[in-house]
Amino acid sequence: MTYPKPWIEYLVHFHRDQDYFECHEVLEEHWKDEGMEGDLWPGLIQLAVAQYHHRRGNYNGAKRMILSCKLKLQKEELALKALGIKTEPFFELLDKSIQRIEQQQPFESIALPLTTELFQTCLFEANATEEVWVSQTKIDDNIIHKHSLRDRSSVIDERNRQKRKKNRIL
Repeated sequence: MTYPKPWIEYLVHFHRDQDYFECHEVLEEHWKDEGMEGDLWPGLIQLAVAQYHHRRGNYNGAKRMILSCKLKLQKEELALKALGIKTEPFFELLDKSIQRIEQQQPFESIALPLTTELFQTCLFEANATEEVWVSQTKIDDNIIHKHSLRDRSSVIDERNRQKRKKNRIL
């Protein structure tokens, strides 16, 4: 089975690096570039965002994202299976994550239940072993607070350009 390259990149960032911000970036670009319909990619993006918020102690943001993620991905069960996700344990994992977030328990990394084929593909692409696939080591602050440390000048410039454009139309 051939999996979309951005999906494999997402899984490597999710598991080996625990760089949930990068997960979001990789899949959002894929989703937008391909003009895909449905809730599969947005749901998976929200899963990474929920992890990002939970790790930073933003329980409200994490809860909002994980609940929305679950609603979206329940509608995409067949697509999840096609992507190599074992759906029954996946939804159990989501439920446990929701409970941890609602009870404001500390963040713990999770391993998505992947088929053997997908798991082997990811290990090969990541040049990783099973032992380092889901790291429990301390993650550096640059990953934990990545959104606030990046250069946002281009985003701000584009937002201002859109405002000026909108004001000219009105």
